[in-house]
Amino acid sequence: MPFRREITVKTDIEKVAPGAERDDAAEALIGRARTAMEAFKSAPQERLDEAVTALAWSIYKPDRARALAALAVETTGLGDIESKITKNRRKTFGCLRDLLRVKSTGVIEELPERGLVKYAKPVGVVAAITPSTNPSATPVNKAMFAIKGANAIVMAPSPAGWTATNATVEAMRTGLAGIGAPEDLVQILPTPVTRRATAALMKAADLVICTGSQNNVRAAYGSGTPAIGVGAGNVTVIIDSSADLDAAAGKIKASKIFDNATSCSSENSLIIPDDIYDLAIAALKRVGGYMATPEERTRIVERLWVEGKLNRELIGHDARVLAEAFELPAAADQASFFMVEESGIGKDYPLSGEKLSLVLSVYRGRDFDDAKRIAAAILEHQGRGHSVGIHTTDMDRARELAAELDVVRVLVNQAHAFGNGGGFDNGLPFTLSMGCGTWQGNSISENLNYRCFINITHLVTTIEEDKPSEEALFGAYWNKYGK
Repeated sequence: MPFRREITVKTDIEKVAPGAERDDAAEALIGRARTAMEAFKSAPQERLDEAVTALAWSIYKPDRARALAALAVETTGLGDIESKITKNRRKTFGCLRDLLRVKSTGVIEELPERGLVKYAKPVGVVAAITPSTNPSATPVNKAMFAIKGANAIVMAPSPAGWTATNATVEAMRTGLAGIGAPEDLVQILPTPVTRRATAALMKAADLVICTGSQNNVRAAYGSGTPAIGVGAGNVTVIIDSSADLDAAAGKIKASKIFDNATSCSSENSLIIPDDIYDLAIAALKRVGGYMATPEERTRIVERLWVEGKLNRELIGHDARVLAEAFELPAAADQASFFMVEESGIGKDYPLSGEKLSLVLSVYRGRDFDDAKRIAAAILEHQGRGHSVGIHTTDMDRARELAAELDVVRVLVNQAHAFGNGGGFDNGLPFTLSMGCGTWQGNSISENLNYRCFINITHLVTTIEEDKPSEEALFGAYWNKYGK
């Protein structure tokens, strides 16, 4: 029976503007947040760290992590429960590790040789725009960063994610109350979350942190409040000729299937050079990949995109749902993900973009240089600034990608969705929000972290004069070009 195409297009912050009462609600939340901050303003580092730990435990606790994961899948229809449990716990644990190792209040750095002492201060009340793909992990992650800097935070979740985010906020507030800290350090906009209410919140806050659609990121930057937005993903990974193919295939599978590929760091395209193409595809098939035929490819494209938009009924869903929707044969019933060969790039080739599903585009390159060219072209189409990956034993090739491609992160021999937002075996800070630099209109080119949530006062004293001679500064120029 042919798959019946029924879609509900994924929305940004709802367009309803119900009236001034929504503005009043945002103002009231901000007022309570400022009162909570005032009550917490003298908290020493130990107290801030205690509060951050309480927030972490509110989602890390095993039964809570599972309950919130199940609620997220039930209410949004996106991802899978086991992956969200892992995300709720792993990301939170890693973030807590990072935060407990750093100072964020009072004197945080002294440079006597430069006559500088740095003092950390709060940025104020943070408005946090959070996505439906991570309705629990992202709010906790942002709240931990905010409280580490002695700030308060108000969540403005995606309408589809409100129920799960509200439950998460309630758990965090209970955690704060349990240690005698002000509950209003963490709050949430009431439902229904509308564009008007969110705009009012952003305008009244001191800092906006936006993770979500690019429409929401642009709204954050246009709010008139200092804002940090992050970019869209469209991760491309090169399997180099020198790679351990079985190891690469295993990591690609683990990353691709995690939370049904809803992560912005999930692989969307593979580029494989001609000399190992067949061997690499065979390795990917061994770990559960299914290669679509040309006819099946046509159905996949037609049904994953409808009127130019991703099909809300298919993104973030299990492999069995996709196999049925795409009318794939019995051979695909046990597949974990679906590979589709592609050669085109751009708006007329939707497979070259982000898919938010267990569909993986595969490009064939002549050699490494051609693979690099394809990766650059895909990034130029979508995902510039975000990240690329490479599986290789030749670090010169990894360094070449880092030197030449316009991305913030180049991951080497890693499962991208696990390493891009910080890992226990790499040096990136744990986060659920990846800055993409000016390449994608972002104000940061790093993983969002606690430093984004503090202001720094510089105490400046005099030092021995450091004034070189004119000859020291201009000499080389004069010798080459004259005075």
